[in-house]
Amino acid sequence: FKCNHYHPKDFPQLRNDTFLRAARGEETEHVPVWCMRQAGRYLTEFREFRAGKDFFETCQSPEACCELTLQPLRRFGFDAAIIFSDILVIPQALGMDVQMVAGKGPTFPEPLKEPEDLQRLTAKVDVGKELGYVFKAITLTRHKIEGKVPLIGFSGAPWTLMSYMIEGGGSNTHSKAKRWLYRHPEASHMLLTMLTDVIVEYLLGQVAAGAQALQVFESHAGILGPVHFNEYSLPYLRDIARRVKDELKEAGQDVPMIVFAKDAHYAVEDLSQSHYDVVGLDWTIDPQSARERTGGKVSLQGNMDPCALYAPKERISDIVKKMLEGFGTRGYIANLGHGVYPDMDPENVGAFVEAVHQHSKQMIKKI
Repeated sequence: FKCNHYHPKDFPQLRNDTFLRAARGEETEHVPVWCMRQAGRYLTEFREFRAGKDFFETCQSPEACCELTLQPLRRFGFDAAIIFSDILVIPQALGMDVQMVAGKGPTFPEPLKEPEDLQRLTAKVDVGKELGYVFKAITLTRHKIEGKVPLIGFSGAPWTLMSYMIEGGGSNTHSKAKRWLYRHPEASHMLLTMLTDVIVEYLLGQVAAGAQALQVFESHAGILGPVHFNEYSLPYLRDIARRVKDELKEAGQDVPMIVFAKDAHYAVEDLSQSHYDVVGLDWTIDPQSARERTGGKVSLQGNMDPCALYAPKERISDIVKKMLEGFGTRGYIANLGHGVYPDMDPENVGAFVEAVHQHSKQMIKKI
């Protein structure tokens, strides 16, 4: 199937809106569940499809992204799909070279070193031209998913993208990027503002293409302390949600937005008052305390330790039951506290999904 014939309209009717209802805090018959990186290397069909293909070339093929997005839905009863893509398509759109190096992960051959390097970035990004392949992938997938479940679009958050662009790849300390925050605060804010502007347009483009929810990944939040988080992450996260929501409201659209700031347990209260409908949590946060700290202002998503998937199936069922009891069944989307790891057994992912559905149905009946 070629995607050129698909237009972002006349999509098949949505048949399972449990995820969207939970995101808005409405009643559901069961707790919805999906997994970060549910389209991933733990699936043999994913590995076979991706074999010998360049990672970012795959990201740039709407047909490939559509197929990879749909694969997990054929196996498991997930209540949502997330478009197959990568957060680093934004630095690419800004003119930076990013390569996926086997055994090393994403690599920037020429990272930003000093503030003058910002001049290398494309000042005015034509988002439709540079990232149109993502929009095409979303539109195609919305048609091919046939209304089975909602489709989530996503973006990396400004600080996380900035840290990759300066570190030149993954890092334990992020000290090169944090050095900028201490030595070059103005240049840091300039870069974060640039990224924010592109992200807002990118997310709006995803909704126009057919995305039914949006998630913003602040994967490197935990490397910042509360002071830096409040200066270099939170204002931009808020700005993104506010601007996207305002723009959508004018068009009479309401698309739930999720913020996932990994390891930012010190910021749960602030995140719950940042214009997002859902706060995603990693596994280091106690479900009940997250509920108390967010005071019912938002829905919550998470947060089983991905490594719990190494446990036997009966144990997974117990862990899920306890998690559901902690979060409660209203305004809750079950997920992992991070992505699925490549060496995990798909059967255990299936057991996780079934446990969420089974236990939550029983709990909701008792209410």
